[in-house]
Amino acid sequence: MKIKNAEFIISAVGPDQYPEDGLPEIALAGRSNVGKSSLINRLIMRKNLARTSSQPGKTQQLNYYRIHTDNELYFVDVPGYGFAKVSKTQRAAWGRMIEAYIQNREPLKLIMQVIDLRHAPSKDDVMMYDWLTHFDLPVCIVATKADKLPRSQWPKHLKQVKTTLGIKPNTPIVMFSSETGMGREELWDIIAQTAFPEMDADIEEDNNSSET
Repeated sequence: MKIKNAEFIISAVGPDQYPEDGLPEIALAGRSNVGKSSLINRLIMRKNLARTSSQPGKTQQLNYYRIHTDNELYFVDVPGYGFAKVSKTQRAAWGRMIEAYIQNREPLKLIMQVIDLRHAPSKDDVMMYDWLTHFDLPVCIVATKADKLPRSQWPKHLKQVKTTLGIKPNTPIVMFSSETGMGREELWDIIAQTAFPEMDADIEEDNNSSET
């Protein structure tokens, strides 16, 4: 998909602030400081649209970014989970907001759960994946920071992620690097297929027509 432009839209704290245009939404979930902002910036080839923070846990709202491609969609950066310095009350409030958004938001087409490939998934990572799959929500695992590991160690760490999370056969997993761009095209293919399934149908129909 060709990225024409991208812009920050709003930091939303509840349904009354969510966009009402019905465009597909792709949510990014992950532990605080796992690299969600860097992932967004690499996907859209912009350096500083999504601001990275030196203070993990700072994101307290759903941050909407409108992505202009041949079709329009939103990336939605949700508050990071598992940050110890955030109060239990605040974590509980974030949890309720995220749960309500993910379970009830009709335009939501895919949740990209971001994992640090260098380390075994945390208990919070496992709980999030179990929760998403329990409710049969569309999820893709993005294993970031692949460039921080020697290529020879990729299979070992990828297996560690799959085993610890208990990856189901229908869950795609993409190794990604925000530094090198590794996995970018593969991830965009998954985003396009889930956000715009009618495009695949049109392509298949065209192909069938050309064969007859």
